[in-house]
Amino acid sequence: MKELKTDKLFNAVKNLIEESRRSIARQVNTAMVFTYYHIGKMIVEDEQGGEERATYAKQTLKLLSSSLTNEFGRGFSVDNLESMRLFYIEYGNSETVSRISEFPFSLSWSHYVQLLKIKDKQERNFYETESFQNNWSVRELKRQYDSSLFERLALSKDHNEIIANSQKGRILENPIDTLKSPFVLEFLSLKEDHHYSESDLERAIIDKLEQFMLELGKGFLFESRQKRITLDGDHFYIDLSFYNRLLKCFVLIDLKIGKLTHQDIGQMQMYVNYHDRKIKSSDENPTIGIILCKQESKTVVEFTLPESNEQIFAREYKLYLPSKEELKGVL
Repeated sequence: MKELKTDKLFNAVKNLIEESRRSIARQVNTAMVFTYYHIGKMIVEDEQGGEERATYAKQTLKLLSSSLTNEFGRGFSVDNLESMRLFYIEYGNSETVSRISEFPFSLSWSHYVQLLKIKDKQERNFYETESFQNNWSVRELKRQYDSSLFERLALSKDHNEIIANSQKGRILENPIDTLKSPFVLEFLSLKEDHHYSESDLERAIIDKLEQFMLELGKGFLFESRQKRITLDGDHFYIDLSFYNRLLKCFVLIDLKIGKLTHQDIGQMQMYVNYHDRKIKSSDENPTIGIILCKQESKTVVEFTLPESNEQIFAREYKLYLPSKEELKGVL
């Protein structure tokens, strides 16, 4: 009994210490971001007061870097000071300053260094908002940017929606809002020229489920793999079953390594109908079916499904990171 009480006390103290450390880390991060912002401001204001702007960065930043490094140690290289300068230039107005105050805890200086590499303002705002709302690490931010998430979402949205996304993040109201085009599954480490089966693809996804759910988007909860349904004594198996807490519906995924066929769509229609009639509750939204295939056929989808379809979607997947030029060509 004493051991039980001691364990309970230990866990309570442990949780308190861990939360305190997180709180301290958030405060330190906030202080660092604002300090670097104001250092950038001082550099820009001093630069504007000088006569030879062209040679300013090479001379003054080098001297300033040397002096600060001697006084405070690492963290004040010429490159870092240049990032602080650019940080103030890009965020030095009332709109962007208010954006900093919106994200005081979750975005680190390393996040902003990565964001500053994105030249397009709308695109940068989009990744900044998504990083905060999804609690992306710097590594995940870089992966999402390298996989051209902004461009992939733009394939299924109009210009005004993209502007809204860049300012306040994606708001999931319709099933189409969850879907990227294409899905990028490079983290599965399946080679493009390798002869893999649908079972291999499913197994790789399960092994890297966390990364796959990040690629799916917001609000996804994993339910099961190879979910069985039985109709008149015949068994059918749904490859992957998820629930989306934001859309409040089941999301079923069927994996196809070849070209999409009308039989694939008919099978998914059966899965969706079964869930809607037998599993979903009255307060949940209609089930969503996604056929993740190697080669999509928009014509087959168009003529197999009714024009009012809002439940079944086909999306291609790629096993490598497409270049931004490739996606911009599609756009």
